[in-house]
Amino acid sequence: MSQHAVGPRAVSRSVAFLLTAGVLAVPALAGCGSEDPAGKPLAGQDIQPAARDRITDGGTLRWAVDSVPDTLNTFQSDADATTNRVAQAVLPSMFRMNADGRPERNPAYLESAKVVETEPKQVVLYKLDQQAVWSDGREIGAADFAAQWRALSGKDTAYWTARNAGYDRIQKIERGDNALEVRVTFSRTYADWRSLFSPLYPKDVMGTPDSFNDGARKKLKVTAGPFMVKKLSRKNEEITLTRNPRWWGRPAKLSEIVLRTVPRDKRAKELAAGTLDLAEIAPSEARRITVAARPRGSSSPVMGPEADQKPRKKAARHARQQQALRGFEVRKSLEPAFTQLALNGAEGPLADERVRRAVARALDREELAEAVLKPLGLPAVPVGSHLALSGQAAYADNSGALGGQDTKEAQALLADAGWVRGGPIKEQKKKGEKAAGAEGEKAGKSSEDESGNDDGEYIVGSDGKALRDEDPDHLAQDGKQYKQPHQGGVPGAYAPMGTAAPAGREAAPLAKNGKPLTLRFVLPSGPGSQTLRTVADRIARMLERVGIGTEISKVSDESYFKDHIASGQYDLALYSWPASAFPATDARPVYAKPVPAADGSLNVEQNYTRVGTDQVDQLFDQAVATLDEGESRSLIRKADSRIWAAAGSIPLFQRPQLIAARKNLVNTGAFGLGAPVYEDMGFLKKGLKPAAGPSAKGSATP
Repeated sequence: MSQHAVGPRAVSRSVAFLLTAGVLAVPALAGCGSEDPAGKPLAGQDIQPAARDRITDGGTLRWAVDSVPDTLNTFQSDADATTNRVAQAVLPSMFRMNADGRPERNPAYLESAKVVETEPKQVVLYKLDQQAVWSDGREIGAADFAAQWRALSGKDTAYWTARNAGYDRIQKIERGDNALEVRVTFSRTYADWRSLFSPLYPKDVMGTPDSFNDGARKKLKVTAGPFMVKKLSRKNEEITLTRNPRWWGRPAKLSEIVLRTVPRDKRAKELAAGTLDLAEIAPSEARRITVAARPRGSSSPVMGPEADQKPRKKAARHARQQQALRGFEVRKSLEPAFTQLALNGAEGPLADERVRRAVARALDREELAEAVLKPLGLPAVPVGSHLALSGQAAYADNSGALGGQDTKEAQALLADAGWVRGGPIKEQKKKGEKAAGAEGEKAGKSSEDESGNDDGEYIVGSDGKALRDEDPDHLAQDGKQYKQPHQGGVPGAYAPMGTAAPAGREAAPLAKNGKPLTLRFVLPSGPGSQTLRTVADRIARMLERVGIGTEISKVSDESYFKDHIASGQYDLALYSWPASAFPATDARPVYAKPVPAADGSLNVEQNYTRVGTDQVDQLFDQAVATLDEGESRSLIRKADSRIWAAAGSIPLFQRPQLIAARKNLVNTGAFGLGAPVYEDMGFLKKGLKPAAGPSAKGSATP
């Protein structure tokens, strides 16, 4: 779900799920022994690290982004990944993520930060770097901390804030013994206090509702990072960052960073044309760049959309692009985000926990992870936690609370829930009637319409329909991380009517009370959604083996979350959640038990499966209220085990991160779980070559 060093955490945790308390016995938690169950990140940073004395002074980095954001205020609901990227470069962050995805003190702003009192109240004392100043020359201090607290506390509804978590626990903020000290007193103990004031905006932005709501949407007059915002042009669709002359840290090596909006399907062309230096790319483009970089005379065929049997001019243009792409390399890691399968337990068959567990036990998560990640040369390890990723402090593989793939167990759970193979089925709808959503296509019709689009609906598991062969490109990544609402998608087709069922499959479907066991599998249909589509096809095939049918309905990106996920109009869905270093704060709204609102509706927060448990809520509450870090991690892991047992959402795999970078560009690329260090980015001096060997060893040396 992009880098996540700063920016809205609770908001950027775009979409995920949880479910009812299971009656399963929760096994002993991992981590009771001496070995740390958190482990290490599955993939490190791949940024071509280089010492600063090897980097030229100056130069412009042209970096592709998905959009020019509607706001530069990360605490507003329409902030996006580019908002966060700008904030990382131009604003203070008291703590930032290291390569293991854990928060560490940012020495450019803090000499120290620690809890100095616990009774009668928790008090955190921040000691600021004595050189830390805003770009207008004013010292960073308690007034800025206090303004941000008041704006984000939730007490003044005139502030249009997207999140208040943590700030609502602060009782007061005051100056310490001198101007460099800030004392923050909490009304309630808060374990995740390191999540606060990252980023920190100046009091000029946070001081009044008007300045908060509108003042930082299109410009940031006052900043305090290695860079500052020079220009935001919606006409040219780019943001220009330039060196901050008042920056007191290590001087930025680059003169400028230009964040340019470039559609993902145009990025290879822009790279070849020399108008980009750095861009997140799709697997097909990554393969093109990898092939282009091979020594001349390689026997490997040149792959690309304009190769093989194309007109001579197009082939020549493709060859020129391949030659230009020799100056780039692919840097790869795994994003701080994971893709998961959501099961809506609010109604229908999945309201029965036994059916949800049957779905989960039917899945071969190892196969799904391998299908997506192995072709990219990335570790194909399923994610074992809803609340953290491998390497992060709270991580432990708690999937044993539910159990692995087991066809017989899945079938036994379904039988126990009353679903009978070959039971009588009443006619549910007229022939040709749409099965799921206004954009679903008629069942029994090819999912590709006459215009060649593959939007629509098809059914797997009820009439022996086959699945189309998988394109390796479709297995790699879905491009964008979802934010409510956002993007996603599943190519699929089926054999003609009457095609024989796969060998060994029992012909009769599962049924109960005259209805077949068929689940609505809703997916977005936009570009960049190929991974979701292919993964959905594989999941449908796995479910078919235990007798569960699926109606796959592809809907527009614009309506996916608003009209389907948020409104509960689905049984199964795929999308991604960013991981958080502060799960006690950030994950709670995703897994909290929905409660009735005053108007009779159900307040689900971000729990789009609409089923929660009091026990999980209590574990989150306990984890966020203890300052014993070991105890907090243990409570988070217990909560995760119970979320697994409820089978409301099934983590699948960590999202791949593929970055095309100019070969002489260093200290940037695939950052993995860590945060970028903007002042160290730059181009190697002429005559110097990148260090030999893998570039995923860490960040630059000071």
